Amino acid sequence: MPARTMRADARRNYEQLVAAAIAVVAEEGPDASLNEIARRAGVGAGTLYRHFPTREALLAAVFEGRLTRLCARAEEAGEELPPGEALVAWLRSLVAHAMTDRGLGARMMLTQDGAGVDCWAMLRAAATRLLLPAQEAGAVRADVEVADLVELAAGIAQATPDPARADRLLTLTLDGLHPRP
Repeated sequence: MPARTMRADARRNYEQLVAAAIAVVAEEGPDASLNEIARRAGVGAGTLYRHFPTREALLAAVFEGRLTRLCARAEEAGEELPPGEALVAWLRSLVAHAMTDRGLGARMMLTQDGAGVDCWAMLRAAATRLLLPAQEAGAVRADVEVADLVELAAGIAQATPDPARADRLLTLTLDGLHPRP
């Protein structure tokens, strides 16, 4: 949400626009119709442009929200599960996130426009929060790096649109992360 304080109706419009954008981008990808987003939010195009002067600003708000929720899952998993299980649970969330992304993440990682979010820093912090304890517990090889995890998850998400197949590929990948006897 923008830094300035908003009136209740403006905040509601902002939230409706982001919610509608999440749905439309999930269906159509990052080049989704801005008019369709405004229509689904129940506002006019002028309201959309007052809150988001560019497509990239709207996409950044959508992506920041999705990425923030994904990173929060890392923290929750770390608190609720043993280290190795927490990492696996979050990696499954990361693959699912990337599969429903429809190119939004790649676009935001390239532009870094709009919300000023450092996507890589957020992902690195979330993955590190889980990787280091998993390594210390002996659940993951010591030579595995955060970038390895993020790139493997992204590769799996790109390899197949089938969630069951992606889960199988992730399971096979996770077997390779276990320490060797």
